[in-house]
Amino acid sequence: MSVSVALKNVCQGIGEAPHWVESTKSLLFVDEEFGGLHKWNSIDNTHTKFNADKNVSFIIPRESGGYVVSYKTHLADFDWESRQVKPFLDVEPDKPGNDFNDGKCDSYGRLVAGTMKAVTGTSKMDGAGQLYRIDKDLSVKAIKDKINISNGMTWTSDDKTMFYTHSLPRKVFSYDYDISTGEIAREQVVIDFEGKELHEFGVPDGMTIDLNDKIWLACYYSSQVFQIDPETGKILSSIKFPVSRVTSCCFGGPNYDELYVTSRANNLTENQLQNEEKLAGSVFKVTELGAKGKAAAVFQG
Repeated sequence: MSVSVALKNVCQGIGEAPHWVESTKSLLFVDEEFGGLHKWNSIDNTHTKFNADKNVSFIIPRESGGYVVSYKTHLADFDWESRQVKPFLDVEPDKPGNDFNDGKCDSYGRLVAGTMKAVTGTSKMDGAGQLYRIDKDLSVKAIKDKINISNGMTWTSDDKTMFYTHSLPRKVFSYDYDISTGEIAREQVVIDFEGKELHEFGVPDGMTIDLNDKIWLACYYSSQVFQIDPETGKILSSIKFPVSRVTSCCFGGPNYDELYVTSRANNLTENQLQNEEKLAGSVFKVTELGAKGKAAAVFQG
Protein backbone atom coordinates (compact mmCIF):
# COMPACT_ATOMS: atom_id res chain seq x y z
CA MET A 1 0.00 0.00 0.00
CA SER A 2 1.20 3.50 -0.84
CA VAL A 3 -0.01 6.62 0.99
CA SER A 4 0.26 10.07 -0.59
CA VAL A 5 -1.28 13.50 0.03
CA ALA A 6 -4.05 14.44 -2.41
CA LEU A 7 -4.85 17.80 -0.77
CA LYS A 8 -2.50 19.18 1.86
CA ASN A 9 -3.95 20.85 4.99
CA VAL A 10 -7.18 21.50 3.12
CA CYS A 11 -9.46 21.34 6.19
CA GLN A 12 -9.09 23.70 9.13
CA GLY A 13 -11.64 21.78 11.17
CA ILE A 14 -12.92 18.25 10.55
CA GLY A 15 -12.51 16.75 7.10
CA GLU A 16 -15.38 14.31 6.63
CA ALA A 17 -17.75 12.45 4.31
CA PRO A 18 -15.64 11.84 1.17
CA HIS A 19 -17.80 10.93 -1.85
CA TRP A 20 -16.40 10.09 -5.29
CA VAL A 21 -18.42 11.41 -8.24
CA GLU A 22 -18.07 9.07 -11.21
CA SER A 23 -19.29 11.47 -13.91
CA THR A 24 -16.70 14.15 -13.17
CA LYS A 25 -13.95 12.03 -11.53
CA SER A 26 -14.18 14.39 -8.58
CA LEU A 27 -14.01 14.01 -4.82
CA LEU A 28 -16.57 15.75 -2.64
CA PHE A 29 -15.96 16.23 1.08
CA VAL A 30 -16.76 18.65 3.90
CA ASP A 31 -14.88 20.64 6.54
CA GLU A 32 -17.48 20.02 9.17
CA GLU A 33 -17.18 22.67 11.87
CA PHE A 34 -16.31 25.42 9.37
CA GLY A 35 -19.26 24.75 7.07
CA GLY A 36 -16.90 23.95 4.22
CA LEU A 37 -18.18 22.22 1.07
CA HIS A 38 -15.29 21.01 -1.07
CA LYS A 39 -14.85 19.57 -4.56
CA TRP A 40 -11.54 18.34 -5.99
CA ASN A 41 -11.33 17.42 -9.68
CA SER A 42 -8.77 14.65 -10.12
CA ILE A 43 -8.47 15.23 -13.87
CA ASP A 44 -7.18 18.82 -13.79
CA ASN A 45 -6.31 18.96 -10.06
CA THR A 46 -8.60 21.93 -9.41
CA HIS A 47 -10.06 22.45 -5.97
CA THR A 48 -13.11 24.61 -5.25
CA LYS A 49 -14.91 25.25 -1.99
CA PHE A 50 -17.80 27.15 -0.47
CA ASN A 51 -18.26 27.99 3.21
CA ALA A 52 -21.82 27.72 4.45
CA ASP A 53 -22.72 29.66 7.59
CA LYS A 54 -23.68 26.59 9.62
CA ASN A 55 -22.32 23.15 10.45
CA VAL A 56 -22.27 20.74 7.50
CA SER A 57 -21.37 17.06 7.71
CA PHE A 58 -22.03 15.51 4.30
CA ILE A 59 -22.55 16.41 0.65
CA ILE A 60 -24.13 13.97 -1.82
CA PRO A 61 -25.22 14.52 -5.43
CA ARG A 62 -28.96 14.53 -6.13
CA GLU A 63 -30.38 12.65 -9.09
CA SER A 64 -32.47 15.72 -9.92
CA GLY A 65 -29.38 17.95 -9.97
CA GLY A 66 -27.28 19.78 -7.44
CA TYR A 67 -26.42 18.32 -4.08
CA VAL A 68 -28.09 17.46 -0.79
CA VAL A 69 -26.12 18.69 2.20
CA SER A 70 -26.63 18.58 5.93
CA TYR A 71 -27.22 21.96 7.55
CA LYS A 72 -27.51 21.64 11.34
CA THR A 73 -30.55 19.30 11.59
CA HIS A 74 -31.80 20.37 8.16
CA LEU A 75 -31.33 18.81 4.79
CA ALA A 76 -30.58 21.50 2.25
CA ASP A 77 -30.26 21.80 -1.50
CA PHE A 78 -26.92 23.18 -2.66
CA ASP A 79 -26.19 24.55 -6.12
CA TRP A 80 -22.47 24.89 -6.84
CA GLU A 81 -22.90 27.55 -9.52
CA SER A 82 -25.09 29.94 -7.55
CA ARG A 83 -23.51 28.99 -4.19
CA GLN A 84 -26.96 28.90 -2.63
CA VAL A 85 -27.86 26.64 0.30
CA LYS A 86 -31.63 26.18 0.57
CA PRO A 87 -32.88 24.12 3.55
CA PHE A 88 -35.95 22.05 2.70
CA LEU A 89 -36.41 19.60 5.59
CA ASP A 90 -35.77 19.72 9.36
CA VAL A 91 -35.72 16.29 11.00
CA GLU A 92 -35.44 17.61 14.56
CA PRO A 93 -37.05 21.05 14.90
CA ASP A 94 -37.44 20.39 18.63
CA LYS A 95 -33.70 19.80 19.18
CA PRO A 96 -31.81 23.01 18.34
CA GLY A 97 -28.71 21.65 20.12
CA ASN A 98 -28.30 18.76 17.67
CA ASP A 99 -26.50 18.48 14.34
CA PHE A 100 -26.48 15.93 11.57
CA ASN A 101 -23.28 13.94 11.36
CA ASP A 102 -22.51 11.34 8.68
CA GLY A 103 -24.95 10.35 5.93
CA LYS A 104 -25.01 8.05 2.89
CA CYS A 105 -27.48 6.67 0.38
CA ASP A 106 -28.43 3.06 -0.23
CA SER A 107 -28.52 1.74 -3.79
CA TYR A 108 -32.21 2.64 -4.03
CA GLY A 109 -31.40 6.31 -3.42
CA ARG A 110 -32.68 6.62 0.14
CA LEU A 111 -30.62 8.72 2.52
CA VAL A 112 -29.58 7.29 5.88
CA ALA A 113 -28.17 9.92 8.24
CA GLY A 114 -27.73 10.36 11.95
CA THR A 115 -27.84 13.25 14.39
CA MET A 116 -25.91 13.92 17.57
CA LYS A 117 -25.67 16.59 20.22
CA ALA A 118 -23.37 19.39 19.14
CA VAL A 119 -20.30 19.07 21.35
CA THR A 120 -19.06 22.39 22.72
CA GLY A 121 -16.81 23.04 25.67
CA THR A 122 -17.61 20.62 28.46
CA SER A 123 -20.88 19.28 27.00
CA LYS A 124 -21.16 15.52 27.14
CA MET A 125 -22.70 12.87 24.96
CA ASP A 126 -26.19 12.13 26.22
CA GLY A 127 -27.79 9.86 23.63
CA ALA A 128 -29.73 12.77 22.16
CA GLY A 129 -29.21 11.73 18.55
CA GLN A 130 -31.16 9.45 16.24
CA LEU A 131 -30.54 7.61 13.00
CA TYR A 132 -32.98 8.49 10.22
CA ARG A 133 -34.06 7.17 6.85
CA ILE A 134 -35.21 9.79 4.37
CA ASP A 135 -37.12 8.25 1.48
CA LYS A 136 -37.51 9.49 -2.09
CA ASP A 137 -40.76 11.27 -1.20
CA LEU A 138 -38.84 13.07 1.61
CA SER A 139 -40.73 11.23 4.33
CA VAL A 140 -38.61 10.73 7.44
CA LYS A 141 -38.43 7.71 9.72
CA ALA A 142 -36.29 7.34 12.84
CA ILE A 143 -34.73 3.86 12.75
CA LYS A 144 -32.44 3.97 15.81
CA ASP A 145 -32.44 6.19 18.90
CA LYS A 146 -30.16 7.02 21.85
CA ILE A 147 -27.23 7.88 19.60
CA ASN A 148 -24.13 9.52 21.06
CA ILE A 149 -21.91 10.05 18.00
CA SER A 150 -23.48 8.85 14.75
CA ASN A 151 -21.05 7.91 12.00
CA GLY A 152 -20.37 5.78 8.95
CA MET A 153 -22.81 3.50 7.21
CA THR A 154 -22.38 1.18 4.24
CA TRP A 155 -24.08 -1.79 2.57
CA THR A 156 -23.02 -5.19 1.26
CA SER A 157 -22.98 -5.74 -2.50
CA ASP A 158 -26.26 -7.70 -2.36
CA ASP A 159 -27.95 -4.91 -0.33
CA LYS A 160 -29.00 -7.43 2.33
CA THR A 161 -26.86 -6.03 5.16
CA MET A 162 -26.27 -2.50 6.40
CA PHE A 163 -23.37 -1.60 8.66
CA TYR A 164 -23.45 1.39 11.00
CA THR A 165 -20.86 3.01 13.25
CA HIS A 166 -21.88 4.19 16.71
CA SER A 167 -18.58 5.85 17.58
CA LEU A 168 -19.29 5.88 21.29
CA PRO A 169 -19.37 3.07 22.53
CA ARG A 170 -16.74 2.24 19.82
CA LYS A 171 -18.86 -0.32 17.98
CA VAL A 172 -19.98 -1.13 14.44
CA PHE A 173 -23.37 -2.81 14.09
CA SER A 174 -24.89 -4.86 11.29
CA TYR A 175 -28.57 -5.01 10.35
CA ASP A 176 -30.59 -7.15 8.04
CA TYR A 177 -31.64 -4.70 5.34
CA ASP A 178 -34.71 -4.83 3.12
CA ILE A 179 -33.73 -2.85 0.03
CA SER A 180 -37.33 -2.75 -1.19
CA THR A 181 -38.52 -0.88 1.92
CA GLY A 182 -35.39 0.38 3.69
CA GLU A 183 -36.41 -1.39 6.88
CA ILE A 184 -33.73 -2.73 9.24
CA ALA A 185 -33.88 -5.68 11.62
CA ARG A 186 -31.72 -7.93 13.82
CA GLU A 187 -29.05 -5.60 15.21
CA GLN A 188 -25.73 -7.32 15.86
CA VAL A 189 -22.30 -6.07 16.95
CA VAL A 190 -19.71 -6.95 14.29
CA ILE A 191 -16.79 -4.76 15.41
CA ASP A 192 -16.16 -3.91 19.06
CA PHE A 193 -13.24 -1.78 20.21
CA GLU A 194 -14.72 -0.92 23.60
CA GLY A 195 -12.05 -1.29 26.27
CA LYS A 196 -9.21 -1.66 23.75
CA GLU A 197 -6.18 0.63 23.67
CA LEU A 198 -7.24 3.99 22.26
CA HIS A 199 -3.92 4.82 20.58
CA GLU A 200 -3.89 1.44 18.83
CA PHE A 201 -7.53 0.89 17.83
CA GLY A 202 -8.98 4.38 18.17
CA VAL A 203 -12.66 5.29 17.89
CA PRO A 204 -14.55 3.84 14.89
CA ASP A 205 -15.56 6.64 12.54
CA GLY A 206 -16.44 6.78 8.83
CA MET A 207 -16.19 3.70 6.64
CA THR A 208 -16.68 2.16 3.23
CA ILE A 209 -16.84 -1.35 1.81
CA ASP A 210 -15.04 -3.18 -0.99
CA LEU A 211 -16.41 -5.52 -3.64
CA ASN A 212 -15.65 -8.51 -1.39
CA ASP A 213 -17.80 -7.00 1.37
CA LYS A 214 -14.84 -6.22 3.62
CA ILE A 215 -15.16 -3.03 5.67
CA TRP A 216 -12.55 -0.24 5.52
CA LEU A 217 -12.93 1.64 8.80
CA ALA A 218 -11.26 4.95 9.69
CA CYS A 219 -10.40 4.93 13.39
CA TYR A 220 -10.02 8.32 15.06
CA TYR A 221 -7.00 8.66 17.41
CA SER A 222 -5.35 5.54 15.94
CA SER A 223 -3.77 7.06 12.78
CA GLN A 224 -5.17 4.04 10.94
CA VAL A 225 -7.75 2.72 8.52
CA PHE A 226 -8.45 -0.96 9.15
CA GLN A 227 -9.69 -3.49 6.62
CA ILE A 228 -12.00 -5.76 8.61
CA ASP A 229 -13.94 -8.93 7.86
CA PRO A 230 -17.40 -8.19 9.31
CA GLU A 231 -18.24 -11.89 9.49
CA THR A 232 -15.45 -12.56 11.98
CA GLY A 233 -14.50 -9.10 13.26
CA LYS A 234 -10.90 -9.87 12.33
CA ILE A 235 -8.60 -7.06 11.18
CA LEU A 236 -7.21 -8.15 7.80
CA SER A 237 -4.87 -5.23 7.15
CA SER A 238 -4.19 -1.67 8.29
CA ILE A 239 -2.98 1.56 6.71
CA LYS A 240 -0.96 3.99 8.82
CA PHE A 241 -1.20 7.75 8.28
CA PRO A 242 1.01 10.63 9.48
CA VAL A 243 -1.93 12.08 11.42
CA SER A 244 -3.72 10.70 14.46
CA ARG A 245 -7.27 11.80 13.70
CA VAL A 246 -8.37 10.05 10.52
CA THR A 247 -12.11 10.44 10.08
CA SER A 248 -13.56 8.72 7.00
CA CYS A 249 -12.76 7.07 3.68
CA CYS A 250 -14.19 6.17 0.28
CA PHE A 251 -13.09 4.35 -2.84
CA GLY A 252 -12.49 6.36 -6.00
CA GLY A 253 -10.24 6.78 -9.00
CA PRO A 254 -10.77 5.49 -12.56
CA ASN A 255 -11.01 1.87 -11.37
CA TYR A 256 -12.25 2.46 -7.82
CA ASP A 257 -8.99 1.02 -6.52
CA GLU A 258 -7.88 4.20 -4.74
CA LEU A 259 -8.90 4.97 -1.17
CA TYR A 260 -9.41 8.61 -0.19
CA VAL A 261 -9.09 9.38 3.52
CA THR A 262 -10.05 12.57 5.38
CA SER A 263 -8.61 13.88 8.64
CA ARG A 264 -9.12 16.47 11.39
CA ALA A 265 -6.95 19.45 12.36
CA ASN A 266 -8.81 21.72 14.76
CA ASN A 267 -8.45 19.99 18.13
CA LEU A 268 -4.66 19.84 18.06
CA THR A 269 -2.21 22.12 19.83
CA GLU A 270 -0.04 24.55 17.89
CA ASN A 271 2.96 22.45 18.83
CA GLN A 272 1.35 19.31 17.38
CA LEU A 273 0.42 21.10 14.16
CA GLN A 274 3.95 22.40 13.70
CA ASN A 275 5.71 19.14 14.53
CA GLU A 276 4.29 15.61 14.61
CA GLU A 277 0.96 16.42 12.87
CA LYS A 278 1.99 18.78 10.09
CA LEU A 279 -0.44 17.11 7.67
CA ALA A 280 -3.51 17.24 9.92
CA GLY A 281 -6.59 18.25 7.93
CA SER A 282 -5.20 16.81 4.71
CA VAL A 283 -6.95 14.42 2.34
CA PHE A 284 -4.84 11.33 1.62
CA LYS A 285 -4.86 8.92 -1.31
CA VAL A 286 -3.95 5.25 -0.86
CA THR A 287 -3.03 3.02 -3.81
CA GLU A 288 -1.85 -0.60 -4.24
CA LEU A 289 -4.64 -1.79 -1.96
CA GLY A 290 -5.42 -5.11 -3.59
CA ALA A 291 -9.09 -4.18 -3.28
CA LYS A 292 -11.71 -2.20 -5.16
CA GLY A 293 -14.93 -0.43 -4.29
CA LYS A 294 -17.85 0.75 -6.39
CA ALA A 295 -19.62 3.98 -7.27
CA ALA A 296 -21.47 5.63 -4.40
CA ALA A 297 -25.24 5.98 -4.68
CA VAL A 298 -26.84 9.41 -5.10
CA PHE A 299 -29.94 10.84 -3.41
CA GLN A 300 -33.15 10.20 -5.32
CA GLY A 301 -35.23 12.55 -3.20
